[in-house]
Amino acid sequence: MIRVLFVCLGNICRSPTGEGVFQDLVEREGLSESIAVDSAGTSAFHIGEQPDPRSQAAAIRRGIDLSRQQARRVKAQDFVDFDYLLAMDSENHANLLRMCPAGSEHKVHLMLNFGDGIEGQDVPDPYYIGGDGFEVVLDLIENASNGLLEDIRAKHL
Repeated sequence: MIRVLFVCLGNICRSPTGEGVFQDLVEREGLSESIAVDSAGTSAFHIGEQPDPRSQAAAIRRGIDLSRQQARRVKAQDFVDFDYLLAMDSENHANLLRMCPAGSEHKVHLMLNFGDGIEGQDVPDPYYIGGDGFEVVLDLIENASNGLLEDIRAKHL
């Protein structure tokens, strides 16, 4: 079983969207028995909360239900349990690397490095932007999710 963890700051916008989009892709590809998906935040701001209602609304318009998710914080055991820890931006990428035990750095990636034409970019935080920011997040994550699945298939399946 390959385990994938999506990570942002509060685990209520970008990382739950990553979890939902990638889980949907995994299910459509018939890989649910081979790939497990979760999300977490590097902060404790929203522990126990559901994803932001705007994230949920944008995702449901694309047929993805985020309502069963609950925010949690990244913990040390995640670096043992997960094969991929995918930061939504460079700040959270740096935070994950600071938390990461020696020898596990290869598991930590910037999410959009798996995207086509968007490598090295951050998934913008739509929390304060509003408007179509949640749609932009979905577009970016869908793009990178395809590349992520290709990487997993090439290396693990």
